[in-house]
Amino acid sequence: MNFLDMLLNDPVVIMSFLGLATVLGICSFYVYYFIKHISEDTH
Repeated sequence: MNFLDMLLNDPVVIMSFLGLATVLGICSFYVYYFIKHISEDTH
């Protein structure tokens, strides 16, 4: 449990998780955006 406490209290790990969440959020937006526009294409 000491290792988990160290990870949760380390600001570098918290910032890394925030950065990863931001990147995954942007990626999921682009996947949604492209799938939406491909499905609405009339060709």
